[in-house]
Amino acid sequence: MDATFEEEAEQSVTLNEYLEQVEERELEVDLVLGGDDGKECTYGKGYLKRQAIFSCLTCTPDGNAGICTACSLSCHDGHQIVELWTKRNFRCDCGNSKFGGFYCKILPNKDVENTENSYNHNFKGSYCTCGRPYPDPDVEEQVEMLQCCLCEDWFHEEHLGLESSDEIPRDEEGEPLYEDLICKPCSEVCFFLNLYPKSIWAVGKQLDATVKVSKDKGVLEDKPSTGKSEDLTGDTSNNSPKAVDAKDTVDSESVSGGKSMLQVGHVNGGKCVDIAESSDMKVDCVLGVDIAAVSPVLPGKTMFLSKNWRDALCKCNKCMEFYREKRITFLTDKEDSIAEYERVAKQRREANIEQQEGAELSYFNNLGHVEKVEILKGIQEMKDGLLSFLVCSLHFNSVSWFCLITVMLDLSMLYLMTGVCRHIKANHSC
Repeated sequence: MDATFEEEAEQSVTLNEYLEQVEERELEVDLVLGGDDGKECTYGKGYLKRQAIFSCLTCTPDGNAGICTACSLSCHDGHQIVELWTKRNFRCDCGNSKFGGFYCKILPNKDVENTENSYNHNFKGSYCTCGRPYPDPDVEEQVEMLQCCLCEDWFHEEHLGLESSDEIPRDEEGEPLYEDLICKPCSEVCFFLNLYPKSIWAVGKQLDATVKVSKDKGVLEDKPSTGKSEDLTGDTSNNSPKAVDAKDTVDSESVSGGKSMLQVGHVNGGKCVDIAESSDMKVDCVLGVDIAAVSPVLPGKTMFLSKNWRDALCKCNKCMEFYREKRITFLTDKEDSIAEYERVAKQRREANIEQQEGAELSYFNNLGHVEKVEILKGIQEMKDGLLSFLVCSLHFNSVSWFCLITVMLDLSMLYLMTGVCRHIKANHSC
């Protein structure tokens, strides 16, 4: 046995392993596309909370337009397409004024422009603060990029402003332990997250500072943590239980005109403990402080947030008004998250498979006895032929691994496209 044969033998996989790999790739595609089969333009559905979006650099080289999955397949086949994964609150631009004389083949009558759409440099095919494309033709090994849940830009780990990539919360196998990431520039908009309990942060919380509101300046300041409970008004001499309970308090003189003292950060069962009501605040505020009345001076730093962190966000009138002003109300919507998007995609995939299998079973049951026998016989012959081919290919070095995989793919697709194979395989042991 020569070296070539040994190399090919080491790379061999079983048919079941290959089909499992195909299934995994199909699942990955469904998670990205959100279960969209790419047959219908999403324009008629308006501004969707989240959907897969593409940019056609052939038609819009300036990167000022985005198209849905169906249009990328039907209207822009053969064009230079940039995959943007998902975008929120977006409506398909295909065929509008940004495309000149080009019209959408699926829905030609569209508004001149989708005014609520937003675009960034991703639509030009560049990502991160370095502005590099993905995949990057100048690097041999493509590095995984991470997406900010606010600006939706993608970043290389080394450009997140971290001292080390070890700061990114991961398990022993390297899988992320965080649900959402907020990049350094966007973290300045979300300074108020530092007022929440530590439970919203993924393991290995990045911020090593205690947050306080200065009664002299009325702004958030960065104070080094000593590892002990400290009075945030600056007095560290008293370590009594009462002083410990006063941790994370803020002087309302700096945020509400000296009306009352509000306590921040002690949350119990979704309600704030010992929050005094003032004339311009409601007691149902989780934080008990008007976040719009303070000016953050904390240095921005990438934030890694834990699972279900959005559930902890306060939704009182004052906080919601601040979210609307900053245009970040989507943070309070659990359906906005990628985790929810993928969960719905899995549900759609399972429903489609179940529907397909139901149609296959119905089709098979409606066949006559002769037709059923012929189908079973044909599948068995196909299996025998495939096995013979695999056995023969092991004895001839001229059959490359690439050709073997190609033939396996063709035969596997034939097997799947019979429409009844899964049912037959389960019930007839073929």
